[in-house]
Amino acid sequence: MSFPRSFRLGKTAAICAGLLIGNQFAGAQEVSTPRPLPLAEVRLFAEALETIRSAYVQEVDDQTLINYAIRGMLAGLDPHSAYLSADDYDNLQENTESGFGGLGIEVGEEDGYIKVITPIDGSPAARAGVMPGDLIVEINGRPVRDMLVNDAVGQLRGEPGTSVRLTLMRRNEMEPIDLTLTREIIAATSVRHRVLEPGYGYLRIAQFRTNTGEETLKALAELKQTAGPLKGLVLDLRNNPGGVLQASVEVADAFLTGGRIVYTDGRFADSDGNFYATPGDPSEGVPLVVLINTGSASAAEIVAGALQDQGRGVIMGTRSFGKGSVQSVLPLNNERALKLTTSLYFTPDGRSIQASGIVPDIIVDEALVTRSTNRRGIYSERDLEGHLPGNNESENNSTPVPITSGEQVVVSDYQLNEALTLLKGWNIMESGRQRVRSGSIDPAPTEALTPEQTGLEE
Repeated sequence: MSFPRSFRLGKTAAICAGLLIGNQFAGAQEVSTPRPLPLAEVRLFAEALETIRSAYVQEVDDQTLINYAIRGMLAGLDPHSAYLSADDYDNLQENTESGFGGLGIEVGEEDGYIKVITPIDGSPAARAGVMPGDLIVEINGRPVRDMLVNDAVGQLRGEPGTSVRLTLMRRNEMEPIDLTLTREIIAATSVRHRVLEPGYGYLRIAQFRTNTGEETLKALAELKQTAGPLKGLVLDLRNNPGGVLQASVEVADAFLTGGRIVYTDGRFADSDGNFYATPGDPSEGVPLVVLINTGSASAAEIVAGALQDQGRGVIMGTRSFGKGSVQSVLPLNNERALKLTTSLYFTPDGRSIQASGIVPDIIVDEALVTRSTNRRGIYSERDLEGHLPGNNESENNSTPVPITSGEQVVVSDYQLNEALTLLKGWNIMESGRQRVRSGSIDPAPTEALTPEQTGLEE
């Protein structure tokens, strides 16, 4: 097969295990005229190559050595640049347009180890309890220290139904965690939605695929039908590893009426791009809270950054991953290509996402909420003997029910609960302002009341 002239990635495919990230075809990109090669360094490379050919314990053909050299050169640049064979390109296509056998783990490299960026929703890894930040130290008993990310990805993927043994190290855990996972066809649903409460919707985007923008518009329309007039919406981008750049632009555009969404900046002209929102607002200006965490990367950060800079929604959660670089596939001879970092993403206000991520407007850590048991000695007015009865006292005079141990955890998703609470408060404040504007609230008295009239002492 042959490669297109250029194939731009929203997020590097080399760091995916079980789900490689989406992509966007771009036009032809002309690289500037190459500089002359430094002769001294070329001689050094040739000398090293000849030494390995003649002295290594086993004979290795020249093509293999050259391939190793190119892979090592790219691996030394950054975690997202890689050398692609024709098979690698086919695997890249599978991840955005079809399913494949894998575990559903998005991984990267950190200090020589393979680090989990995020497990994909509903994948074998997610069900087994793999968490963002876990370090994979062994695959099928083989240490992965200093292993190339592409090689680790190859070991994690395979035929559906086959198993993989992983050994993980986790922050704050003293002992390694051993897991055996069974590979499945990874075709994670891109967009899911549901009604949290009447008037409040929930929209979850697990990854950005080629049709995510279209699915988002459909989900918004269905939420309006099932939830009634929307009072608030939670857009959940947690543990979203990114994906197709154009899809992230379309999702942001569903909540914006204009202005820039994202732009890229690189060394040559074709690596620069500007993406703008179109007129119209399918979300109809619904109050919006966007949830992010350390597993939110690339395209997810583009959406969060655009909505934050334009003041369209409140960003809540924890700092995002910080993957703000763009990869382009540049073809070589013999059906091979380089996936090379060529530019960086910037938010509308010019903030670089790279290595800094998106900082939420409201920091909310992941937690479990428990209901406290009834405390003795706590009284209210109605507990006092001879108190004046209230109009609704009988409705509120219910006997407290003891809490059993099984009922202690009342909110398993603390961040989502906080987002819903914020939306409710937002709606209450807006309702109050509307009542004031409509004149349905009695105006304040024109004259100050005396202490006798208020019942208070001076």
